Amino acid sequence: MNIPHIKPSLEQRLIGVMRVRHYSRQTEQAYVGWYKRYVLFQKQACGQMRHPSEMGAAEVEAFLTNLAVIRDVSPATQNQALNALVFLYREVLEMPLEGIDALRARRKKNLPVVLSVEEVKSLLAAVKGDAGLAVRLLYGCGLRVAEAQRLRIKDVDVKGGKLEVRGGKGDKDRVLTLPKSLLQSIAEHLQRVRALFDQDRRQSLPGVHLPHAMAAKQPSAAESWPWFWFFPSARIWQDVDRDGMPRSGERAYGRGRHHIHDIMINREIARACKLAGIEKRVTAHTLRHSFATHLILRGVDIRSIQQLLGHADVRTTEIYTELARAMRGEISSPLDDL
Repeated sequence: MNIPHIKPSLEQRLIGVMRVRHYSRQTEQAYVGWYKRYVLFQKQACGQMRHPSEMGAAEVEAFLTNLAVIRDVSPATQNQALNALVFLYREVLEMPLEGIDALRARRKKNLPVVLSVEEVKSLLAAVKGDAGLAVRLLYGCGLRVAEAQRLRIKDVDVKGGKLEVRGGKGDKDRVLTLPKSLLQSIAEHLQRVRALFDQDRRQSLPGVHLPHAMAAKQPSAAESWPWFWFFPSARIWQDVDRDGMPRSGERAYGRGRHHIHDIMINREIARACKLAGIEKRVTAHTLRHSFATHLILRGVDIRSIQQLLGHADVRTTEIYTELARAMRGEISSPLDDL
């Protein structure tokens, strides 16, 4: 009996190519979303559905210009859309785009929200649980939320008092000093996590997700203690997409344990802010901003802060100097002299 060959859709091909290249789930979702928005925009523009292979640089330019002029998106959002479409045409359709000259989105200078030292004290006094410990590390080490989520047991050295960030933004590693005030809490946390790890092994759950090179070289590490999540999710999950197919490129996990979700961390921040009476719009990244600004207030030099934050360009770090100057009240209003 001949089984008819079903040709995959362009969306399925796009997802397939990204999984072969081990793109993250977030990138996969973002690129598929931009592909769909691009096709919908062209349908609205010309009144009919057109396949991307029937379009090219001119249509991509029009889409990107619309994002900048009509939608008023940020430069980062427009760049992500461009990257998604360049990937689609080059890697999937094998039609590289040439000479795109769209209007660029204007870069807006938005000052980040920063908490005062007293507000941070009130916030951290109200957090609890594993998400609360993650919140303390966000401020105590200036971590990005994704960096805290992806910590492994081996990355946190309680005896040495250091924390290693592996594969941070720009795929850069850095070493940070653990706050001494958190060492006891971390030691107690590790005992609870070890009990969860032992439970998973007794239940023969598949190991945790590994970085792609490690998964190829030493797949057994997925079930080892050093590679277990420092902030594991409380729930078991199933690693499949909407079609029931495994998401992981190198291994079909079926059931397993992922790391804590950023929703849990931000939910704990929101709860603690309400208890502490903080009315600012506080997110996980606000604690990173506050970490940098408070270091400047303590006299730490900008280059050291750049390294702690993992910024590629010191100009990105310099925004905190402006915030610290305002918090110090270095420039007084002439109204106060009247």
